Amino acid sequence: MGAARTSWTPLPGTGVRYDLVTRERRRLSVVAEQGGARTLSAYRRDDPDDATLSLRLDAEEAAAVVDALRPAQHSPSLLSTAELGLVAERIGLSAASHWHGRLLGDTRTRTETGVSVVAVLRRAEALPSPGPDFRLADGDTLIVIGTREGVDAAAEILGRE
Repeated sequence: MGAARTSWTPLPGTGVRYDLVTRERRRLSVVAEQGGARTLSAYRRDDPDDATLSLRLDAEEAAAVVDALRPAQHSPSLLSTAELGLVAERIGLSAASHWHGRLLGDTRTRTETGVSVVAVLRRAEALPSPGPDFRLADGDTLIVIGTREGVDAAAEILGRE
Protein backbone atom coordinates (compact mmCIF):
# COMPACT_ATOMS: atom_id res chain seq x y z
CA MET A 1 0.00 0.00 0.00
CA GLY A 2 1.29 3.49 -0.84
CA ALA A 3 0.73 6.77 0.95
CA ALA A 4 -1.99 7.34 3.50
CA ARG A 5 -5.48 7.87 2.04
CA THR A 6 -7.80 10.58 3.32
CA SER A 7 -11.41 11.46 2.70
CA TRP A 8 -13.99 13.72 4.27
CA THR A 9 -17.73 13.56 4.80
CA PRO A 10 -20.00 16.53 5.61
CA LEU A 11 -22.10 16.00 8.73
CA PRO A 12 -25.03 18.44 8.35
CA GLY A 13 -25.66 20.41 11.52
CA THR A 14 -22.51 19.01 13.15
CA GLY A 15 -19.38 19.62 11.04
CA VAL A 16 -17.15 17.37 8.97
CA ARG A 17 -15.70 13.91 9.52
CA TYR A 18 -12.19 13.33 8.17
CA ASP A 19 -11.05 9.75 7.65
CA LEU A 20 -7.50 8.53 7.21
CA VAL A 21 -6.28 5.06 6.34
CA THR A 22 -2.59 4.72 7.19
CA ARG A 23 0.07 2.73 5.39
CA GLU A 24 -0.40 0.10 8.08
CA ARG A 25 -4.10 -0.07 7.13
CA ARG A 26 -5.23 1.54 10.38
CA ARG A 27 -8.28 3.80 10.18
CA LEU A 28 -8.42 7.09 12.05
CA SER A 29 -11.19 9.63 12.01
CA VAL A 30 -11.62 13.15 13.27
CA VAL A 31 -15.04 14.73 13.64
CA ALA A 32 -14.53 18.48 13.41
CA GLU A 33 -17.51 20.16 15.02
CA GLN A 34 -18.59 23.65 14.01
CA GLY A 35 -17.83 25.01 17.49
CA GLY A 36 -14.19 23.89 17.29
CA ALA A 37 -14.40 20.68 19.33
CA ARG A 38 -12.92 17.53 17.82
CA THR A 39 -13.44 13.83 18.37
CA LEU A 40 -10.45 11.70 17.42
CA SER A 41 -11.06 7.97 16.96
CA ALA A 42 -8.74 5.07 16.12
CA TYR A 43 -10.13 1.77 14.90
CA ARG A 44 -9.05 -1.86 15.14
CA ARG A 45 -7.11 -3.17 12.17
CA ASP A 46 -9.22 -6.36 12.00
CA ASP A 47 -12.51 -4.47 12.40
CA PRO A 48 -12.45 -0.94 10.95
CA ASP A 49 -15.85 -0.20 12.49
CA ASP A 50 -14.76 -0.93 16.09
CA ALA A 51 -13.08 2.07 17.74
CA THR A 52 -10.29 1.16 20.15
CA LEU A 53 -9.86 4.79 21.16
CA SER A 54 -12.13 7.80 21.09
CA LEU A 55 -11.09 11.17 22.51
CA ARG A 56 -13.22 14.29 22.64
CA LEU A 57 -11.12 17.45 22.63
CA ASP A 58 -12.29 21.01 23.11
CA ALA A 59 -11.02 23.64 20.65
CA GLU A 60 -8.02 24.55 22.82
CA GLU A 61 -6.98 20.90 23.30
CA ALA A 62 -7.39 20.22 19.58
CA ALA A 63 -5.18 23.20 18.76
CA ALA A 64 -2.52 21.86 21.16
CA VAL A 65 -2.57 18.48 19.41
CA VAL A 66 -2.24 20.18 16.02
CA ASP A 67 0.73 22.18 17.34
CA ALA A 68 2.33 18.98 18.58
CA LEU A 69 1.82 17.18 15.28
CA ARG A 70 2.73 20.11 13.07
CA PRO A 71 4.32 22.91 15.04
CA ALA A 72 3.03 26.36 14.13
CA GLN A 73 6.59 27.59 13.71
CA HIS A 74 7.24 24.91 11.06
CA SER A 75 7.20 26.04 7.48
CA PRO A 76 8.35 24.08 4.44
CA SER A 77 10.47 27.10 3.48
CA LEU A 78 12.39 26.99 6.79
CA LEU A 79 15.68 25.14 6.83
CA SER A 80 16.08 22.27 9.24
CA THR A 81 19.31 23.00 11.08
CA ALA A 82 19.82 19.33 12.05
CA GLU A 83 19.79 18.25 8.40
CA LEU A 84 22.50 20.82 7.70
CA GLY A 85 24.71 19.78 10.61
CA LEU A 86 23.91 22.97 12.54
CA VAL A 87 22.41 23.65 15.93
CA ALA A 88 20.51 26.66 17.20
CA GLU A 89 20.60 27.41 20.89
CA ARG A 90 19.91 30.07 23.50
CA ILE A 91 22.83 31.35 25.55
CA GLY A 92 21.96 33.53 28.52
CA LEU A 93 24.17 36.23 30.00
CA SER A 94 24.31 36.13 33.78
CA ALA A 95 24.17 39.17 36.01
CA ALA A 96 27.89 38.71 36.63
CA SER A 97 28.75 38.43 32.94
CA HIS A 98 32.03 39.93 31.80
CA TRP A 99 30.16 41.14 28.70
CA HIS A 100 27.48 43.19 30.49
CA GLY A 101 27.53 46.68 28.94
CA ARG A 102 30.07 45.70 26.28
CA LEU A 103 29.66 45.46 22.52
CA LEU A 104 28.79 42.15 20.88
CA GLY A 105 31.81 42.60 18.58
CA ASP A 106 34.07 42.72 21.66
CA THR A 107 33.21 39.07 22.36
CA ARG A 108 34.76 38.00 19.04
CA THR A 109 32.27 35.12 19.12
CA ARG A 110 31.80 34.98 15.37
CA THR A 111 35.51 35.37 14.62
CA GLU A 112 36.61 32.76 17.18
CA THR A 113 33.85 30.17 16.70
CA GLY A 114 32.13 30.80 13.34
CA VAL A 115 28.82 31.01 15.23
CA SER A 116 26.28 33.68 14.29
CA VAL A 117 24.21 35.55 16.84
CA VAL A 118 20.89 35.77 14.99
CA ALA A 119 18.86 37.52 17.70
CA VAL A 120 18.94 38.78 21.25
CA LEU A 121 16.00 38.34 23.59
CA ARG A 122 15.78 41.21 26.06
CA ARG A 123 12.89 41.25 28.52
CA ALA A 124 9.80 40.69 26.33
CA GLU A 125 11.47 41.89 23.13
CA ALA A 126 13.28 40.05 20.35
CA LEU A 127 16.05 42.05 18.69
CA PRO A 128 16.95 40.37 15.38
CA SER A 129 20.33 40.44 13.61
CA PRO A 130 22.39 42.37 16.15
CA GLY A 131 25.54 43.88 14.67
CA PRO A 132 28.99 44.07 16.28
CA ASP A 133 28.07 47.47 17.78
CA PHE A 134 25.11 45.99 19.71
CA ARG A 135 25.54 46.65 23.46
CA LEU A 136 24.92 43.58 25.62
CA ALA A 137 23.01 43.79 28.90
CA ASP A 138 22.49 41.70 32.01
CA GLY A 139 19.77 39.11 31.38
CA ASP A 140 20.13 39.09 27.58
CA THR A 141 19.61 35.74 25.89
CA LEU A 142 21.51 35.32 22.63
CA ILE A 143 20.07 33.07 19.94
CA VAL A 144 23.04 31.51 18.15
CA ILE A 145 23.44 29.16 15.21
CA GLY A 146 26.48 27.17 14.16
CA THR A 147 28.14 23.78 14.43
CA ARG A 148 27.86 21.86 17.70
CA GLU A 149 31.52 22.58 18.45
CA GLY A 150 31.14 26.26 17.56
CA VAL A 151 28.07 26.72 19.75
CA ASP A 152 29.82 25.00 22.66
CA ALA A 153 32.81 27.33 22.22
CA ALA A 154 30.50 30.38 21.98
CA ALA A 155 28.79 29.33 25.22
CA GLU A 156 32.20 29.28 26.91
CA ILE A 157 33.09 32.74 25.61
CA LEU A 158 29.71 34.25 26.45
CA GLY A 159 29.61 32.53 29.86
CA ARG A 160 32.74 34.34 30.99
CA GLU A 161 32.28 36.18 34.28
